[in-house]
Amino acid sequence: MWVIKMAALCLLAALGSAAGVEKKLSSHAATLADNSANLAFNLYQNIAKEKDLENILISPVVVASSLGLVALGGKASTASQVKTVLSAGAVKDEHLHSGLAELLTEVSNSTARNVTWKISGRLYGPSSVNFAEDFVKRSKKHYNYEHSKINFRDKRSAVKSINEWASKSTDGKLPEVTKDVDKTDGAMIVNAMFFKPHWDQKFHHKMVDNRGFLVTRSFTVSVPMMHRTGLFQFHEDTTNNLYVLSMPLAHKKSTMIFIMPYHVEALDRLEKLLTRKQLDNWLGKMEERAVAVSLPKVSMEVSHNLQKHLADLGLTEAVDKTKADLSNISGKKDLYLSNVFHASALEWDTEGNPFDTSVFGSEKLKNPKLFYADHPFIFLVKDNKTNSILFIGRLMRPKGDKMRDEL
Repeated sequence: MWVIKMAALCLLAALGSAAGVEKKLSSHAATLADNSANLAFNLYQNIAKEKDLENILISPVVVASSLGLVALGGKASTASQVKTVLSAGAVKDEHLHSGLAELLTEVSNSTARNVTWKISGRLYGPSSVNFAEDFVKRSKKHYNYEHSKINFRDKRSAVKSINEWASKSTDGKLPEVTKDVDKTDGAMIVNAMFFKPHWDQKFHHKMVDNRGFLVTRSFTVSVPMMHRTGLFQFHEDTTNNLYVLSMPLAHKKSTMIFIMPYHVEALDRLEKLLTRKQLDNWLGKMEERAVAVSLPKVSMEVSHNLQKHLADLGLTEAVDKTKADLSNISGKKDLYLSNVFHASALEWDTEGNPFDTSVFGSEKLKNPKLFYADHPFIFLVKDNKTNSILFIGRLMRPKGDKMRDEL
C-alpha cells in the first residue's frame, strides 16, 4: 500500500513539474508561425494599395488558418498554391493542418495571455452544395469552422444572416461584416473576431480626456485620449522621421508596437518602409527609457474582403471559377472561392495589470520622450513566444465627431 501511495505521489510530482514547463511549439508550427509573419507584411502592403481605404486591421495567423481551410478543401495545384502563399512548400499536408491548428490554439489562449480574443470562422456554400462528411469533420478538428448553406436568391436576407452570425459570435462587438456580396455563386469564408488586449501596466482611468486627432491637416475628430508615463522600449528613427514604441501586454506574452511619423502625413511613406526586415531592424535598436505616452482609446471595426488580395499573392486557382478544384469540400468540382471576408473588432482602453509605483518620482522617469499619438499611425501585436504577428493594422480615422474649424 505504501509503495502504491509513493508511486502515486511521484506521478503527481512529475505531472506538476511538467505543467510548470512551457510546452514548445512543434517544428512545423514554428515554421508556419514564421511564415505567417512574412504573410503579414505582404498582405498589409497589398491592402494598403486600395484607394480611399482608411483603417486596416488583419490577423495574419487567422488568415493563415483560412488558407489552411482552402488547402483542406482543395486538390492538386489549387491546394498546393496555399503552400506557395505561406512559403511552406516543404511542409507536408498533415503537418500544414496540425501546425496551423497548433499555432492558432497557442496564440489565442485567452487565459494564458490575459487577452479577450474571440475567433469564429464559417464556410458558407450555395444552397445547392452538399458538404462532404470528411471535410466537415476535418475542418472542425483543425480550424474549428462551422458550415452553412446560404440562399442568395434573397440577397438582403442572406447578408443579414451573415451579419447576425458575426454579431452573435463576437457578443455584439462586430455588428457588420458586409453591406453587400457581389459574387454569390461560390464558397465563402467568413472570419469574425473581437480582440481586446490588456496592458502589462494599465493607464489610470482618470487620466483620460477628450483631445483632437488629426486625420489630415485640415480634418480633426474628437477622441478620448489616455495618458501615462512609464518605462518602455522606444526608438526614434531620425533618418525616417518616425517613432517606434513597444508596450508589453499582460503576462508579457505579446507586445503592442506602434510606428508613428513625427507629424501628420499620409502613411504611404511609412508603408513603403514597412517590411519584416525593417521592423526587426527597428526592434533591434530599441532601448528602455521613460516615455510619456498619449494614446487614443480605440474601438474599431474593420472588414476586408481578402479574395482579390490573396489572388495577388499567388492564390489564383481557388478564386477562379474555371480553374478551382475544391472537390474535397463537396466531392464534386462545383465550387470556387468567391469571397474571403475577414472582419475584426478591436478595442484598447485603460485596463491592464497594476502599474509599478516604485519608479514614480525616481530618476528613471526624468526627461521622458513624448509619444503623442494624435495623428495616423501603424500598429502591430507581436507574439513573443512564436514571433508571429497576431494583428497588423493602421489607425487613420478613429471614431469621433468632427471638431469645428478654428479660425
